[in-house]
Amino acid sequence: MEAENFNIKEKISYYLDNFNSPIGIAVNLTILGLILLSSGIFVLETYPLPESSLQLLDRLDDVILYLFTFEYLIRFWCAEYKIKFVFSLFSFIDLLSILPLFIGFVDIRFIRILRWFRILRLLRLIKFETSLFRVKSEDGVVLVRIFLILFSLIFIYSGAIYQVEHYSNPEVFTTFFDALYFSVVTMTTVGFGDVIPLSEAGRILTVMMIFSGILLIPWQLGILTQKFLQSSQQGDQVCSHCGLKFHDRDANFCKICGTKL
Repeated sequence: MEAENFNIKEKISYYLDNFNSPIGIAVNLTILGLILLSSGIFVLETYPLPESSLQLLDRLDDVILYLFTFEYLIRFWCAEYKIKFVFSLFSFIDLLSILPLFIGFVDIRFIRILRWFRILRLLRLIKFETSLFRVKSEDGVVLVRIFLILFSLIFIYSGAIYQVEHYSNPEVFTTFFDALYFSVVTMTTVGFGDVIPLSEAGRILTVMMIFSGILLIPWQLGILTQKFLQSSQQGDQVCSHCGLKFHDRDANFCKICGTKL
């Protein structure tokens, strides 16, 4: 019986993290769709909609939250080392995304900021997205990773600044797009000055945005530039032994297996 349960755990764990089999693609495509749908609901809720539409979105959001919780429990059940799983980065992100389900009864509006951390779950699917869109080059993978990191960070900051400033500054931070505009302008250090946070929490978030933009954006762009420079210095010689496709233009031997080129 234990061996059978172990085999079931192995199969489920395989399909949750596999990006090649039809079942694995279907599972991860469903998770990706739920993440985007959940994020879209958050954005729509910032706009003036009929009460019936808002109630429908809330119910749909609750269903997605339960599905995320079920996925987290399945991953926990399949994990061989439970403690290591709980304290791993992606598991912590998953836990943040379902935390409102357990503390939603607390009447603290800032708790809703935790919901925006769901977008970070996209980072788990970097491998899947590069496989889905046939991104096979190293430069392509780096570009996808940089885009997802920057998009996730901007999305989280936009959601956070909207939740914080909308109540104290509703005429300026009216919708999510207003918050998105402020986040992009702030993180790129353009700073037009046409939008100013009023609350103390909003100003703290603004400082965090500025530091994140100064540190993260040049760092990621530097990595991308370095990869492009490396690619420009490489030829398309294919090793006849190991199949490595790229080598330095002046290379005489494969850097992996040593076969003469």
